[in-house]
Amino acid sequence: MKILNPQGDANLHTHTCFCDGKDTPDELVQAAILLGFRTIGFSGHEYAPHDLDACMAKDDVPKYRAAVLAAREKYAGQIDVRLGIERDYYGESDGYDYDYVIGSVHYVKAGDVLVPVDNTPEQMEQGVRDCFGGDFKAYVAAYYDCVADVVDRTGADIVGHFDLVTKFNEGNRYFDEHAAWYKKLALHALARVSQLRTPSGARPLIEINTGAMAKGYRTRPYPDAFIRDEVERLGLPMLLSSDCHDKRKLDYGFAKFKE
Repeated sequence: MKILNPQGDANLHTHTCFCDGKDTPDELVQAAILLGFRTIGFSGHEYAPHDLDACMAKDDVPKYRAAVLAAREKYAGQIDVRLGIERDYYGESDGYDYDYVIGSVHYVKAGDVLVPVDNTPEQMEQGVRDCFGGDFKAYVAAYYDCVADVVDRTGADIVGHFDLVTKFNEGNRYFDEHAAWYKKLALHALARVSQLRTPSGARPLIEINTGAMAKGYRTRPYPDAFIRDEVERLGLPMLLSSDCHDKRKLDYGFAKFKE
């Protein structure tokens, strides 16, 4: 498996107290240094009016940028600090330049209604009932339609948590992840992503994301093994990420992937 940070000594998917994380950039950099990281990248949730519980307030974006850049200068020579952003599929660019963009699908659209994919199981269930008539196959199809287009839509360098739609589906609670229809939707989206290029002209990175494991929702990372196998076959680069919201879990689940 070709992972760009096989030693688990870097994380580019990190959230701070400026969005829905617990810690300041400085606190997270210190934690990364103690873990022996060579790189830490910050990826605050960009402002999105439909996702106010998670995203940064518009007035906080300059503060976030300043705090990350201050940490970069303060810890220069000890660790590489990068300034990134996580942009929702239905969000909009704040107009700033970033070292990288993570493009993620956190909502799917049914008519004019945005249905949350990963807020809570209850909200997701309600949305599927109200907007998809309880049809999880239609819901999943809407999700992967967005994933297929997320690089172009968000200007992403990295595709975030590729199969986030399975977050609450441990044990196939809502739909069968082994079913042919499910695998077809996921792999079709991946095939389309593999044909896209990032703003720099590179092939998009697919992250191996342990965030739902850290929160107790899943026993395995995103994306599932059959998707990772296809990522490898297609020759797309992969990057290990913790989707960190708490410095104590900055390298959560990394050990099993270390070479």
